[in-house]
Amino acid sequence: MSTEKDLDSLLSSSHIDFDRYETLYKHFHSHPELSLQETQTASTAASHLKLLNASYEIHTSIGGHGLAGVLRNGTGKTVLLRADMDALPVKEDTGLDYASKVTMRDNDGIIKPVMHACGHDMHVTALLAAAERLAKMKNSWSGTLIVLFQPNEERAGGAQAMVDGGLYSKIPIPDLVLGQHVMARKAGSIGCRVGNIMSEADSFKITLFGRGGHGSMPHRTVDPVVLAASVVMKLQTIVSREVDPDQFAVVTVGSLQAGQTENIIADRAEIRMNVRTQDPEVRQRVLAAIRRIVKGECEASGATKEPLIEETTKFPLSLNDKSVTKSVHESFGRFFGNRFDPDTACSTASEDYSILGSSNGKPCCFWFFGGVDEKTWDETKNRSRLAEDIPVNHSPFFAPVIQPTLKTGVDALCVAALTFMRNS
Repeated sequence: MSTEKDLDSLLSSSHIDFDRYETLYKHFHSHPELSLQETQTASTAASHLKLLNASYEIHTSIGGHGLAGVLRNGTGKTVLLRADMDALPVKEDTGLDYASKVTMRDNDGIIKPVMHACGHDMHVTALLAAAERLAKMKNSWSGTLIVLFQPNEERAGGAQAMVDGGLYSKIPIPDLVLGQHVMARKAGSIGCRVGNIMSEADSFKITLFGRGGHGSMPHRTVDPVVLAASVVMKLQTIVSREVDPDQFAVVTVGSLQAGQTENIIADRAEIRMNVRTQDPEVRQRVLAAIRRIVKGECEASGATKEPLIEETTKFPLSLNDKSVTKSVHESFGRFFGNRFDPDTACSTASEDYSILGSSNGKPCCFWFFGGVDEKTWDETKNRSRLAEDIPVNHSPFFAPVIQPTLKTGVDALCVAALTFMRNS
């Protein structure tokens, strides 16, 4: 196994122009695209791979705007490195000179502001930089490297769409899948763990049916706003009163919409909600409680018909394979030293990357790297204000500091890949 010095020397000898990648990152950040609309992001990534002149076989338009580059370099392991590309319907408020001012029509035809509020721009840039660095190191490793750029992660459909779109009829089936995510952690830090690394997630659209009418005559109506309010409040008791305190669950209502003006009682209300769990039995208990509560409140309110409960997205539980992850841990520990945490907490967030491996029974490993300026993090921590003052992913203020975040992400991808592909 490589020593920290060996890996450091090897990566240092394969120089890449980080200034160029910082400029590319700013471009991606200021030109975000919503899920299922990642046309220009995928095109820019594909063009960059071609310009490397590194013999990558490039496959485009897989399961939508999915992109994969394959670099064959003799016999050995086939390793897939993955990045996601899509942005979020969030109005950016970071104040950066390269902040997004983009608006797009979403899949419902509604114009929305768009922002890379989850760091996918950093993921794409880091993977492109790693693709160049590993191509320059071909004499030091053997096997097949796959760099995959996935669309539509935020809506939980991109990985499955790529598989269903013939991904593995176009590229080799990997021996293992590796991925990473920038988070609101101290820049330069890395965190990973064996087993559960990210939560399972279920999202629902719930339509509640009332009877509309004049705002001055509520007795002639069934008010869906009052019904929806009762449902929302009752849903909040699931975690506090029905889930074992030793177990994990989150129930979040992210949207409640009803009516258009103040003097009309609407005839329906729409709730959009999200559930996070890390245990299959807890998940089933929470989902059953949601259905029971929604139906019970509708009956109690005299709703005109049964509620409509529709699942909109579903993320699988993300599991880090024990053998693969222990090998990655050994390399990360040697390379990153005390910046690496091998027992980071399982995240309450969710991902669909594991489908790229589980669809063929292949193991996965995923890790987190920090994006918060080191001085800012330390000062905020000393004030015990991390939860209040550090913007998290999906916040309009989320803005990873470019360095050392980008270099850490590139190093992590390269070190992990070389763990399984480096020549003896």
